[in-house]
Amino acid sequence: MKAIRIICLMMLFSLTASAQKEQKEIDWMKELSSRITLNGYAQAGYAYTDQEGANPKSSYNLKRTLLWAKARITDRWFFLFMHDFNSVVQEFYTDYRVTKGKELTVRFGQFKNSFSMENPLSPVQLELVDVCSQAVTCYAGCYDPLFGLHYGRDLGLELYGDLFNGHLHYELGIMNGQGINRKDGNDDKDVILKLEYKPSDQLRFVVSGQKGRGHAVGTAAWNPDIQVGDDYRRDRYSVGAEVKSAPYSPSKYKEARPMKVRAEWLGGKDGEVGSMGGYITSTIPLTDGLDAVASVDYFDRNTEMKYHQTQATGGLQYWFYKNCRLQLQYTRTWSNYQKDYNWLQGQVQVAF
Repeated sequence: MKAIRIICLMMLFSLTASAQKEQKEIDWMKELSSRITLNGYAQAGYAYTDQEGANPKSSYNLKRTLLWAKARITDRWFFLFMHDFNSVVQEFYTDYRVTKGKELTVRFGQFKNSFSMENPLSPVQLELVDVCSQAVTCYAGCYDPLFGLHYGRDLGLELYGDLFNGHLHYELGIMNGQGINRKDGNDDKDVILKLEYKPSDQLRFVVSGQKGRGHAVGTAAWNPDIQVGDDYRRDRYSVGAEVKSAPYSPSKYKEARPMKVRAEWLGGKDGEVGSMGGYITSTIPLTDGLDAVASVDYFDRNTEMKYHQTQATGGLQYWFYKNCRLQLQYTRTWSNYQKDYNWLQGQVQVAF
């Protein structure tokens, strides 16, 4: 009888311990799921190009398939990892908020640099199927043979924050200047500073600048003096503004889409070659979920050679769910270094 009681007590202890262990596992999973968020988006579409003196070209494309995870380690400490399944690893960085408010946060890792108004924005937010303007695309390393293909991202350290009740936002970065997934090619670092003044939620003025030395990984027709392996001066500046008819409310993606106009002028110098350009882009809500989009974009890659190109774009976009849309746009391009062409693009964007 005594032995039976001992066995019963052992079984009861075992069941209690098992229940406690299971409870701990459930709590651990709940804690983990509450601290990690997953987001992603995909953009795919169709493009038709008709260039003077050449046969028309058309193709379906899958531009981006991104997935990222953001982990909240503490209330002040975060980590993010982003991968593009259509390309390469895009971002991995950690943020630590030093102050109780938003005055100072430190970011370290690989991320989008702060130069210009457009580069830090996600393609989910930008109006054009072709995403950024020509100047931003070149300066950010999306189409610069000297810099390579780097999607506007780099490795480095950044300090950022909001001052004066959020009216002034600043970002100061010290970057490798070599782009993503690549070690620095020289001992110099690029310094990037951005200042954004917001007198109201509907209006902001932005200036940014970049000073550094690049290490060429290729050659460019508009900059023939720089060869592969050369270190060269690489400086940038931008001045821009954006006005909206009302603050945007993501939860009311159809009812509260504001009319907005964004304009920016940019300039730079690679070695001894100067470049400059600008754009103005506008979005006008027409009816339930439907917007008109228009943009004019100019960029001169070599101001002495007059290596310039102008693009005018018009189109429509329809938001069928939050961050999900259909886009149709026509672009006419005039250039003095290649034949003029027409460009018709359609795209579907799905995000969560």
